[in-house]
Amino acid sequence: MPGMIFRRTFRLTFVVLLLVILLNASDFAIFDPSQRVREFTRALEFDYVNWTLQALVTKLSQGALSASRYLPEAAQKQVVLDYLDLVRQMQSAEASLNQIYSDPNVVDKESTSLELRQQIQRFHRRSDLLEPLAEEILENQVSQIAAELGLALGGQILPPVLYHTTQPPDALIVSPRDTIRQEANISLTPELSVDQFQELEEKVDAALDVSSLVVGIGGVGLYPTMVMRTTDPNWLAEVVAHEWIHNYLTLRPLGITYANNPELRTMNETVAAIAGKEIGRAVIERFYPQFLPPPPSEATPTPESAPESEAESEPPSPPPFDFLKEMRETRVNVDRLLADGKIEQAETYMELRRRFLWDNGYQIRKLNQAYFAFHGAYADQPGGAAGDDPVGEAVRALRVQSTSLADFLDRIAWMWSFDQLKSAVGQE
Repeated sequence: MPGMIFRRTFRLTFVVLLLVILLNASDFAIFDPSQRVREFTRALEFDYVNWTLQALVTKLSQGALSASRYLPEAAQKQVVLDYLDLVRQMQSAEASLNQIYSDPNVVDKESTSLELRQQIQRFHRRSDLLEPLAEEILENQVSQIAAELGLALGGQILPPVLYHTTQPPDALIVSPRDTIRQEANISLTPELSVDQFQELEEKVDAALDVSSLVVGIGGVGLYPTMVMRTTDPNWLAEVVAHEWIHNYLTLRPLGITYANNPELRTMNETVAAIAGKEIGRAVIERFYPQFLPPPPSEATPTPESAPESEAESEPPSPPPFDFLKEMRETRVNVDRLLADGKIEQAETYMELRRRFLWDNGYQIRKLNQAYFAFHGAYADQPGGAAGDDPVGEAVRALRVQSTSLADFLDRIAWMWSFDQLKSAVGQE
């Protein structure tokens, strides 16, 4: 009993401590948006304070019950799988309901959808009971893996892993037109429709002569962190770990300086992406191995390396479409055009590339400077929207040079400038 009381007190202390840090960080991006842009967004902005207080009450009550500790490991894993299956059923039913209300051939939509709406209500009632337990179990599983990877201090994960499932806000990203740089990141209520996105972007662009884009996000590194509902266990484990890494960094210089400049933002997001993937995969491998993605298949022999008779009898297959390669090429060319002052040409080029990507299965609503300003910060893989930005390359190099994930995080978390990272990987 004394040990359990200590753990609860320990968790509560860190909840309050990290909440104070986040809510008082005047340079934290989501709480310090450009005031000029906010003239257009104030009535549409997400209420973080209210959400955080409600989530804290929910998580602290869950922690007091600690229901998951009464379940054997097999039962805990089954709870998470049952919850993901329930989410799948909910989403399917809600899609069917939307179809009924969108179908012009259905005259009496209310009567036609009555049984379906009742079913959805039953799903939500069950989710209200199952979701908190599934969250607690996954928090414990991520914590266990993080500790085994050497990220605990005195046997404790700091801060404790806490997340809450919700529909995250969308984010209005604003960049200058003459360069790719995130100047504002304003969180919007998730109830907005695509046509409202478009209207807001057009107003901001016309009034401020900027490039803006509303993007969807999968999570936010508050405390508790905010994670979108999903049916994919791999995605869920990765995002829970990713957002916890942001909490982990917030107690260290790299996280504290997140919004000081674009280089530090890219360092933070790339670190979280790398660590989130490693921890998330380890969680799946340990607890849900049936969902572990297969290792990359061996490369198919090219005509040059294939037997001569085979190479002569079969024409070479066209290479698969490489999104990261194509997006990197786009970003590099846009950077070059903007550096030459050719803003209109760059914007015309981006629209042509967007149509090309769309024709190849990547349905991007808008490709502009704001798109690259947001997506370019996630540089855990070579290529992509980061283009030739050296920051992501340096972060990846430090991970390769590190003996373990814990070593990597211990080195980079105490940095507060890109110059320190360059020095660490020998790029100076």
